[in-house]
Amino acid sequence: MGKLLEIEATITERGQTTVPSAIRKALGLERNGKVMFRQMEDGTVTIAPKPDGDDAADPVIGRFLAFLERDMMARPDALVPASREIVDRGSKLVEGVDIDLDAPLTDD
Repeated sequence: MGKLLEIEATITERGQTTVPSAIRKALGLERNGKVMFRQMEDGTVTIAPKPDGDDAADPVIGRFLAFLERDMMARPDALVPASREIVDRGSKLVEGVDIDLDAPLTDD
C-alpha cells in the first residue's frame, strides 16, 4: 500500500509532538480527541482515533483482567479481603507521592 499523505513533525525535548492539521482532519479528530499509536511487526507505527469507550485497549491488561474475572467467578470462596497490614504497607509506599495522570511520561 502506497503513501496517501506524509507530513513531517518535530519531537520536542519532552518527547511531544503536534498532530498536523491535515492528519487531524483525515482522522476526523476534534480538539482534545484521543489517538492510539500501534507499532506494527515491520517496525512502522500507525496512528488512529481511539474508539469511544475503549478503555481496555491494552490487549495484555484486557486478557489479564478477563483471567481474573473468570477465576473469581469460578472460585468465589478463594476471595479474601486485603489485610489491614497490606493496606497500610501500600499506603506508606505512596505516602507523599503526587501523581499527575495527565503529565507526559519521562524517559525514566
